[in-house]
Amino acid sequence: MKIVVAADHRGHATKEKVAALLMELNHQVIDVGTNSSRSCDYPDLGYQAARAVADGTAERGIMVCGTGIGMSIVANKIKGVRAAICNDEVSAQISRRHNDANVLCLAADVLGDDMIRQIVQTWLTTDFEAGGRHSRRVEKIRCIERGEDPSTCKFPATRD
Repeated sequence: MKIVVAADHRGHATKEKVAALLMELNHQVIDVGTNSSRSCDYPDLGYQAARAVADGTAERGIMVCGTGIGMSIVANKIKGVRAAICNDEVSAQISRRHNDANVLCLAADVLGDDMIRQIVQTWLTTDFEAGGRHSRRVEKIRCIERGEDPSTCKFPATRD
């Protein structure tokens, strides 16, 4: 899988470890930076990574900042991106199974190396439960991206 990674200065060291893990797992890594611990603005790097996911350059993205919050806000501004902050394996699994998250945001200041490894591996190996209520809800997110009221979007009947 082709995965874009990005981090601000607080997430730089963690991003480097995540990129190494991805390569160890035989994924192709696109690193948009930052490449140092020198202060930088997370929106610049988060935007580049989110655009790569949205335009299909990368299948998924992993972004790191101190809390994961800033990168998540940036990523979720981009049409087609569903970013989730995950601080444990359960949130990583649910973000994929129920929300079809295509960007994982991690908190470098909160998570240890072992937990990050577990989160990333869980997130990468969990499939979206297509069909039923989860697909309908992701489609409603796409309606919102088009500026539509999701309660008025029509979808084929599904069994929940």
